[in-house]
Amino acid sequence: MKQDYKEYEEKIKMNDNLKFDAERGETRTYEAAGKKITCRAYLGIVYCERPADPVQKLNIFVPEVYDRGGMISGYTKLTAPIFVPNTVGGYLPGPAEEPGLNIRTGMPNSIFAALEHGCVVVSGGVRGRTSGMKSTEFFEGGKVDDTGQDNGKMVGKAPALIVDMKAVIRYIRHNRGLIPGNTERIITSGTSAGGALSALAGATGNSRDYVPYLKEIGAADERDDVFAANCYCPIHNLENSDSAYEWQFGDIRDYCRTRHKKTEHGIVRIQEDGTMTDRQMELSGKLQKLFPAYLNSLKLKDENGNSLNLDENGEGSFLEYIKGEILKSAGRELAFHETANHLSGLSAPGSAVNTFPALKILGERVVGLDWKAYMKEITRMKPAPAFDATDLKSPENEEFGSMDMEARHFSEFSMEYTETEAEMAPEQLIRMLNPTKYIGKADTAKHWRIRHGSFDRDTSFAIPVILALLLKNKGYDVDFLLPWGLPHSGDYDLQELFTWIDTICR
Repeated sequence: MKQDYKEYEEKIKMNDNLKFDAERGETRTYEAAGKKITCRAYLGIVYCERPADPVQKLNIFVPEVYDRGGMISGYTKLTAPIFVPNTVGGYLPGPAEEPGLNIRTGMPNSIFAALEHGCVVVSGGVRGRTSGMKSTEFFEGGKVDDTGQDNGKMVGKAPALIVDMKAVIRYIRHNRGLIPGNTERIITSGTSAGGALSALAGATGNSRDYVPYLKEIGAADERDDVFAANCYCPIHNLENSDSAYEWQFGDIRDYCRTRHKKTEHGIVRIQEDGTMTDRQMELSGKLQKLFPAYLNSLKLKDENGNSLNLDENGEGSFLEYIKGEILKSAGRELAFHETANHLSGLSAPGSAVNTFPALKILGERVVGLDWKAYMKEITRMKPAPAFDATDLKSPENEEFGSMDMEARHFSEFSMEYTETEAEMAPEQLIRMLNPTKYIGKADTAKHWRIRHGSFDRDTSFAIPVILALLLKNKGYDVDFLLPWGLPHSGDYDLQELFTWIDTICR
């Protein structure tokens, strides 16, 4: 293995601004939920030569036992997987993080758990839609205590977040042999928009589309493909998410959601309930009719090779497939009570499987699901259009803005029905933020783990299911589940996550 590293070591001995300095680390002990972990910590490393924002730094953590030639979970300093989580939520900036407590779950965060399991961890900060200004917004998957910095320039619009993640991955490979861990076992992870970022990293490996942006920030000239991607409730495929949302929730007029705001006293929850206007209901009906054509164009097949389609009324084998995935989840919960026993603090109110009114249970088996009743129970979260808002006020509209324009449309539908003076984001830019466009066309990760709660209303069930099926249909290894009773959330099953990592890395 030392011979394998020799050419890389020689390459970075020369004048190299991106060379990793192994001497600058310090031994630190972190505590969370009554546990302790000791590691070598390298904090605040700038991973590109021309950063556009202070967030573009990374932290590296290495289990301390590796410095003494030890092993954890069968891994050594050379063979350990490199776990690359992000803190992106709502397409906001995602700063680098350290081991600690996940206040959303009350458990050690994924960095802490990864170190316990023997992974090397690289936490990279990435730009987001509000980079260049302060923000008090908070979304699932994000970092609680960061409000950003105001420098007067909007430098984090698409595709900045995936460009930065690729630069982080390139930095790791650029320092192969200096940074501990196996650079052929890089595994990304994230939640919500961070789940989308993990999916983008997994799908778009080494695509030339991103090279001009990588050169602009001075990223290392290395590969940026990854071995595996773990994605919790990924908010992606945005240009098709409005029609998918109305296909699922179109019959429901009332919506119920909670917004989050950062304050000096922590996260404040702001409840927003409402009823869609006649205009919004009209748009909902139009969007519903668009989804079957999109879905059918994908030519998806199930695990047995059967075609998955929808008729013009939105009925068909694809709907039955999703219902089957929900039934599978409910059946697992009825048998093992995983959510009730271990995640009751995270589960949605009224989600107890044995009393849930939309399910039909006979004995110890879940045998039926009333789809419309199920949608009524979990209920709509967003008015139509859910993502590409006709008033340009959604987080996703801001994500597709530019340095000179705060927000833009990214779907032809909302551009047609816009309520304000607006521009359309460039087609290539929209494509670059959609992982489904790159599956099998770039160096796509071999292994995928996708989780989306069965009570998650932030996007349609169709969106993660389409991602999983496109990957499966192309021959990639996919571990997919709609965990029972869980809303929009992530990092709730870290033991299962690292067991999965073991199965693909050994």
